[in-house]
Amino acid sequence: MSNKNKKFSDLSSLGGLVYSTNSDTMKDLENQINEKEDTPDPNQQTLRVWTEKKHRGGKTATIIRDFEGSDEALTNLAKTLKNKCGTGGSAKDGEIILQGAIADKVVALLQDMGYGVKRAGG
Repeated sequence: MSNKNKKFSDLSSLGGLVYSTNSDTMKDLENQINEKEDTPDPNQQTLRVWTEKKHRGGKTATIIRDFEGSDEALTNLAKTLKNKCGTGGSAKDGEIILQGAIADKVVALLQDMGYGVKRAGG
């Protein structure tokens, strides 16, 4: 999708500016938005991984937090992990939730991808 046709989720991402006839102002605004959505390289990130049972109906889930980057990059990482682990899950609000107690496997996969990983919690 080109920047020209990019849709904004809300007006707050525009920084208070709604419309301008000055093309330079609009270009600066697009550049600011694109800079915010850039995803750092995996070797620049440290993700926390742990298992959790609370508020999940007694079922164990593996949680991955502290991902920095766009929602699209988070979704792509979640999809890759779900495929390699053969399990279900979701990605939202900056975290990935995978079904099952597979934290050790997830840590190994993330390290192979180049992410810094800390095994935390339960």
